[in-house]
Amino acid sequence: MSKPLNPDLQELESLTVVSKSIDIKVPVDSVFTYFARPEHVSDQMSDKGVGMTVIPMDIKEGMGVGTTFRIIGDFGGKRLEWDCETTEFIREELITAKQIEGPFKRWEIRNEFKALGENLTQVTMTVDYEMPFGPLGTIMDKAKFAKSAEKGMETALFKVRGLLEGNGSIPVYITLDAYQKLLAEKKKMNDVPVSTVLTAILEKYNEVEAKISN
Repeated sequence: MSKPLNPDLQELESLTVVSKSIDIKVPVDSVFTYFARPEHVSDQMSDKGVGMTVIPMDIKEGMGVGTTFRIIGDFGGKRLEWDCETTEFIREELITAKQIEGPFKRWEIRNEFKALGENLTQVTMTVDYEMPFGPLGTIMDKAKFAKSAEKGMETALFKVRGLLEGNGSIPVYITLDAYQKLLAEKKKMNDVPVSTVLTAILEKYNEVEAKISN
């Protein structure tokens, strides 16, 4: 029996790289600090059938190398879950994480930061993944998945830009226990964005504070 001329063709065809860049009128240290917590960016990725939730699991100092987190993604009604680990963490330059357990043959996200000026930062988000074959591969159409991922990334970057440019310095560090409580409230509020949950909590706090003052 003759061998196929391109035995690795099917493998190569499953590789996909999706990349998006955006300029944000905020100093690079502030932008990097926001992206250092993956749940912040994923919270913005919820538009037109694309949703993503990130749950930190094992946090290393400064969310650096070795930090692990779980991603729960909804792409056009298809739900996927995978665990990732931060593999590169160069302050104000680069954050990379890869799948350590999940459905993909390979999944890696790379966020690169470049200071274009004192108050201007270029962010490039790149996802490099390899779709699985088998039952899941037949359910998930590669072309549609890539389109959903690209749209989700673009939407997230625009929302992050609006958030950072519109509100200036944002406190972004939060303990794991506190974040888990936020996720519980998020679930009670029908899975609205974490930012919406925080706003609701702050409004309740202000109401209580006002009553005490009076």
